[in-house]
Amino acid sequence: MTTFDDREKAFENKFAHDAELKFKAEARRNKLLGLWAAGLLGHRDEAAEAYAQTVIIADLEEPGEEDVLEKLTRDLEGKVDRGAIREKMTALMLQVAEEVSPTVP
Repeated sequence: MTTFDDREKAFENKFAHDAELKFKAEARRNKLLGLWAAGLLGHRDEAAEAYAQTVIIADLEEPGEEDVLEKLTRDLEGKVDRGAIREKMTALMLQVAEEVSPTVP
């Protein structure tokens, strides 16, 4: 292999790794978001976990996070507005990013 081929392969591997990390981070964020919403809806224990799974699954419907936002907006109508949901999504994504990013010494 040439140096160019090696660099191309390394780039492809990094891209795949980054995409996998992003997917896992979004799934983790959605679970935490689902647990937060479940609490607002009065769900506890297994019911809260089951609801969180529906939020994770909702994210698989369309690319992006709008499908999750739409689900939560419908489910939390009268309890929390869309802006508060969006803020919680952002805050949880920042939290999850800190959890999964490697620390640099």
